[in-house]
Amino acid sequence: MSGGSPASFLKLARQFAMAMAVLDGWQYAWHRYMHLNRFLYRHVHSWHHHLVVPYAFGAQYNHPAEGLLLDTLGGALAFLASGMSPRASIFFFSLCTVKGVDDHCGLWLPGNVFHLCFWNNTAYHDVHHQLRGSRFNFSQPFFVTWDKVFGTHMPYVLEERPTGGLQARPLMARPATGNIMATKTS
Repeated sequence: MSGGSPASFLKLARQFAMAMAVLDGWQYAWHRYMHLNRFLYRHVHSWHHHLVVPYAFGAQYNHPAEGLLLDTLGGALAFLASGMSPRASIFFFSLCTVKGVDDHCGLWLPGNVFHLCFWNNTAYHDVHHQLRGSRFNFSQPFFVTWDKVFGTHMPYVLEERPTGGLQARPLMARPATGNIMATKTS
């Protein structure tokens, strides 16, 4: 298999898809658990939620333990499970970082390739950072699959602000309960 053959691009696409699926599952599980576990939320994950209105650099604003658990260990697991080369992983993890920054930038930019390719985007994650949405939309960084599977998906609508720009508004305000499993999917 030569470096530029269609078979090598197909192999790379499979590796990226596997890494995306593994990283999404890992980060969903731990992100949600950090919201459910009072100790972990109060002492670890709440650092990230000091950002009620996300901004780009806030994507990486978290407790060192959370960075190690979600990003480093999750990334290592995705790397090993996918079988990608170190060179391919440079591009994959660069994509993950840029995607995370975009998800937290708070801007819905026309023609943004991430908004065209992924439902898990700036607006989706913005809902999670809103006070009413903090028990929903845990999925990151690529797909919304796990939120839909486990009933933590909260749809939204983009509305124009009177002062200009757009805002993401949750479509349904569900009563906040201590048990996230009690919520229903949309």
